[in-house]
Amino acid sequence: MNKPVSLLLLIPLFLNAGTAWENSPNNWDNSPNNWENSPNNWENNPNNWENSPNNWDSDRVIRDNSGNPTGYAVPNSNGVINIYNLDGNREGYVPR
Repeated sequence: MNKPVSLLLLIPLFLNAGTAWENSPNNWDNSPNNWENSPNNWENNPNNWENSPNNWDSDRVIRDNSGNPTGYAVPNSNGVINIYNLDGNREGYVPR
């Protein structure tokens, strides 16, 4: 008797799991614990020339309307774009 009731309670979780899970910080693709998202990974490191505010040719550097650098964005292999401040602290992400 308990099994059918339990299954019925889980159905709404499966129906809403699509986009909510893809955007969730608990998803491994978005997690700061994932090496792809870590500032210790050279691709995400503020010392990498591609992430440097001094590199005017970089398409990763985020600038404000006055042209001042505010951070950088790094795409990873999972399709997530990680947003970092100039100190290399992960500020957020854009899910795939």
